[in-house]
Amino acid sequence: MTPIRSGLALAASITATLLALPAAHAANWATLDGAAPIVIGHRGASGYRPEHTLASYDLAISQGANYIEPDLVLTKDGVMIARHEPMLDDTTDVGSKFGAGRKTTRMVDGVSTTAYFAQDFTLAEIKTLRARQSRAGRDMQYNGQFEIPTLDEVIALAQARSLETGRTVGIYPEIKHSTFHAGGFGANTFENKLVSTLHAAYGNAATAPVFIQSFETANLQYLNGQTDLKLVQLVDADDVNANGAMSLVAPFDRPYDFAASGDTRTFADLLTAQGLAFVKTYADGIGPWKPYLVKTVADGVERTGDSTLTINDRRVDGSTGVIEAAHAQGLLVHTWTFRNDASGYGFADPQAEMAYYMKLGVDGVFTDFPDTGVAALQAAAVPEPQTWALLLGGVALLGGLRHRQQRAGRQS
Repeated sequence: MTPIRSGLALAASITATLLALPAAHAANWATLDGAAPIVIGHRGASGYRPEHTLASYDLAISQGANYIEPDLVLTKDGVMIARHEPMLDDTTDVGSKFGAGRKTTRMVDGVSTTAYFAQDFTLAEIKTLRARQSRAGRDMQYNGQFEIPTLDEVIALAQARSLETGRTVGIYPEIKHSTFHAGGFGANTFENKLVSTLHAAYGNAATAPVFIQSFETANLQYLNGQTDLKLVQLVDADDVNANGAMSLVAPFDRPYDFAASGDTRTFADLLTAQGLAFVKTYADGIGPWKPYLVKTVADGVERTGDSTLTINDRRVDGSTGVIEAAHAQGLLVHTWTFRNDASGYGFADPQAEMAYYMKLGVDGVFTDFPDTGVAALQAAAVPEPQTWALLLGGVALLGGLRHRQQRAGRQS
């Protein structure tokens, strides 16, 4: 091969390789480790299928989610199942299969609640139930079709699909209402069951494709001494005030273990410099509700063009500084929840909303619509300057060599 032809081949190869790079991997991300943000299927692909079903998780994986999120509660016989709350009423057909006499009244995070509780039903009884869509306005055609899965079944699905797709699909379990479950099953029984199951499936290493999350703090501090799996402190609030400040009203004002022990610190306190330093002593990341990260203001200006003032019209003032402060502490930031059909503070376009947060540097997003999250990831990807330089250099080299080849041909 002549030097010119050899150069042409090399330049073409470099250019083709750079053009073939997925945008998400070629970007210069502001995440903690510089890697692309992860997309977490919130309760699976719950915008399309009833939440916390194998069908919902499977669809999330097919849509490109990096992780699937099973919220966990315990049955009467101590089996971990995937439900958003220990109350079964809103997300299953329990009321049509069991009489009202199976309802009980219990205190959940300080609130007296009368409902069908998972801990009053054995797994065998739970398996007779079928899931239903709990959010009005979403597709109801799948109601009554899918069982309630156990954590073991969710893990088996994630691992099987990982082998099938050739990419690792992680799981992101949440321990729901740890203090509540401790009252019925004993202190840390829930946490011990979870660690035992996860270690058996994934081993005990920070590199495992697993995050454990909770809105409480004491259980995460306990888990920090039991496992090397990654832990995430969730941070809640009641609402967002018109001026962009967080509204903190019980029971969404503080971790319930704080409330139960008389600790006056709020969720917002966990995101101060002192609070983040505290979280860093036991966790690997924080999971704040998204308004903690981006300030939006209801200033009365209609911005979406529909002549109606909604949360979509709020003015976006930018980062609150929490992402940057958390990263300075070495904490990941995974934020929630992004939905195509609701809760777009300052955004009418859900893809644009997620892309905005990704560009700010969040390390992951929870979304009911993983396909939109994957699209946002591609939209947010900004190629690194050196990538563009290599690409343009390759194109220039290719053009120059072709010009020399053509001139040499004319001269011969």
